[in-house]
Amino acid sequence: MKFSLTWLKDHLQTEASLQEITDALNAIGLEVEGVEDPSELLAGFRVAHVLTAEKHPDADKLQVLSVDTGEGDPVQVVCGAPNARAGMKGVLGLPGAVVPSNGMELRKAAIRGVESTGMMCSARELDLGEDHDGIIELPADASVGHSFADYQGSAPIIDVAITPNRPDCMGVYGIARDLAAAGLGTLKPIAVPSFDASGACPIEIRTDDLEGCPAFFGRAVTGVKNGPSPDWMQQRLKSAGQKPISLLVDLTNYLMLAFGRPSHVYDLAKLQGSITARRAKAGEELLALNEKTYTLDETMTAIADEAKVLGIGGIMGGKETGVQDDTKDVLLEIAYFDPARTGVTGRKLGLATDARTRFERGVDPEFLSQGLDLLTGLITELAGGTASEAVQAGSPPSEAKGVAFDTGLTKRLGGVEVSDEDQRAILTNLGFEVASDWQVTCPLRRNDIEGPADLVEEVVRIHGLDKVESVPLPRLDGVARPTATPMQKMERKLRRAAAGAGLNEAITWSFISEEEAALVGGGEWSLDNPISEDMKVMRPSLLPGLLSSAQRSFDRGLSSVRLFELGRRYLKDGEHPSLVAVLAGDKTPRGWANGKAQSFDAYDAKAMCLTLLEAAGAPVGKLQVMGDAGDLYHPGQSATLRLGPKNQLASFGMIHPTLLKQFGIDVPVAALGIHLDAIPAKKTGKGAVSFARPSFTPPALQAVTRDFAFLVPADLAAEELLKSVRGSDKVNITAARVFDVFTGEGVPEGQKSIAIEVTLQPQEKSFKDKDLKAIADTVVAAAAKLGAELRG
Repeated sequence: MKFSLTWLKDHLQTEASLQEITDALNAIGLEVEGVEDPSELLAGFRVAHVLTAEKHPDADKLQVLSVDTGEGDPVQVVCGAPNARAGMKGVLGLPGAVVPSNGMELRKAAIRGVESTGMMCSARELDLGEDHDGIIELPADASVGHSFADYQGSAPIIDVAITPNRPDCMGVYGIARDLAAAGLGTLKPIAVPSFDASGACPIEIRTDDLEGCPAFFGRAVTGVKNGPSPDWMQQRLKSAGQKPISLLVDLTNYLMLAFGRPSHVYDLAKLQGSITARRAKAGEELLALNEKTYTLDETMTAIADEAKVLGIGGIMGGKETGVQDDTKDVLLEIAYFDPARTGVTGRKLGLATDARTRFERGVDPEFLSQGLDLLTGLITELAGGTASEAVQAGSPPSEAKGVAFDTGLTKRLGGVEVSDEDQRAILTNLGFEVASDWQVTCPLRRNDIEGPADLVEEVVRIHGLDKVESVPLPRLDGVARPTATPMQKMERKLRRAAAGAGLNEAITWSFISEEEAALVGGGEWSLDNPISEDMKVMRPSLLPGLLSSAQRSFDRGLSSVRLFELGRRYLKDGEHPSLVAVLAGDKTPRGWANGKAQSFDAYDAKAMCLTLLEAAGAPVGKLQVMGDAGDLYHPGQSATLRLGPKNQLASFGMIHPTLLKQFGIDVPVAALGIHLDAIPAKKTGKGAVSFARPSFTPPALQAVTRDFAFLVPADLAAEELLKSVRGSDKVNITAARVFDVFTGEGVPEGQKSIAIEVTLQPQEKSFKDKDLKAIADTVVAAAAKLGAELRG
């Protein structure tokens, strides 16, 4: 929330400096996110007096002005504004000044052959309004040569982060109240302009939805004159980031930003019959003030007259009944809307407004009558008109919460020593009523107070969060036991292994849209209260997030994407930890040695998958490559890695082109997915845990290799043959790998030749010929069980 220092001092009598104020805000838990000084943007602009205005010799629409800057001789300025004339006072930007609206630095230059020193400025150029028809005209008593920033009265703007539990600070007055309670000044009473109310309200006001709108207060003001709001109000609204619109609209925004009280003004002439807060009917539509049409349902609260819906309760009014420049009679609305109903409605409609933000957090239910009088008084004071008697339909919540408080909790929970007298003073200054027995009655605006711990928080933050000492926790003797779970340790290893293999870690949302979930098989976990419609389903796969990240990377000019993510999949039977990686784009860039750029293929995904599985502790040597990996992958270019037919550890391959098209990706993508919870845990013996670093002792005897070439059926997987060979002699055979696959001349039809290199490691003594022959016979016999025949 933003506000100017001037606005704050409208409600807080203080001599504190800007630095003291920002320090106090941080100390009481209202974090200052930034401070802007508009005067810095207006450096180099000063009040100037136009002495003469002559026609430009070479341009009909330009004038050559002689301008007094208050320092030395007058300067010459070329100006095209139609209102530029001799005798007027305006704002001159001198060479070196930067124009706030476009960042252009002014300098001395020739315009159509005539030298110009600086520029006379319009309101739009200085970001002071939308007027660009002419240059700014200042009053005749403006001091020539004076800094325009000082003349304008530009005050620093403070940006404060308001946490969701502090709706009472969603207005400048609430922030001033907290600062006053912290001893930084005195809170000024709310000044309600006096006005006379006479006659009954010409329109009936009622609430038929006491659950969604317990209270609806209003009154009519007739004979108003709409127009621009006064400068002081425009400056305050601009400091909060609001664009001034018209006096009547600006007054409602001012009331909301100053006191946290949303309100609405209707054009009385556009209303038909009584106005009612009621449940909306399914299918009713509203053209809102943002010029978008919204369809309502029966769970929402609508404001309506006898002909149509006028607004969405607590969120936004309708365009058709909004006030215009020619509006003469208005109806004021000050209502209390249920926070939960307002939040649900806003999320359903995807509509976020300043009013919704305040209503769903909870506005002050005690500020309805005073808020209505304040708005009425400001309107009659600034826009004229005659006010009717107020109408109060329904009643807001009025039951104050009581909390039994123990002052000793402040020391035990907050860690600071605060006397009972100071605690009573702090709570009293914040608006709490403290009885002699420390039974505390909370103000209705503080709906965040639920128990004694919340009162401790109030005392500690006003006393000063900076006064809470940092105290180290007691250190226990001995060595702390490891706290990481086996799964956490596995994930750490996988992150290092993936990064070492050249992958970049991505962290994507755990929520995806229903459309994305449907692309990967559909989601079982649908959220009742999603952040948005694009984040409605808990992801059944990590792939959509990574594909979206890859697509954004390609859009930003990357030619190669290598991403992985460790996270949870949410399936019908629960959460499942997983690792997914995608390899897309160029595996190797084009070059003189390799010619064209090389793309990733399914074998790259397999190699990466095996590397990561090995890092996770999976028995890679025992894995079987089986079948296609499912609809997400390209048929014939994908497979799964399993321990037996039922335990699938991973899948890998090329992503199906149809799926890639849905994500806007037009290059092949290889991917892999590892089911971390399917990896069997390592078996360990019972007893003490050894913290010794494992050592490697090389074999005493040199290994030998033997080559075998087998004729096998063409449909036999090489991995099956390797598995059979390795298992034929688990003592002496330490490794086996395929080094050649051949079909063609010399190989019978329907068969292929697979050549395998087998590594034999002697144990206690070197192999003799008969030992090698026995092992070879064992290998050949094992292969024969698969239909393999040793080639001659």
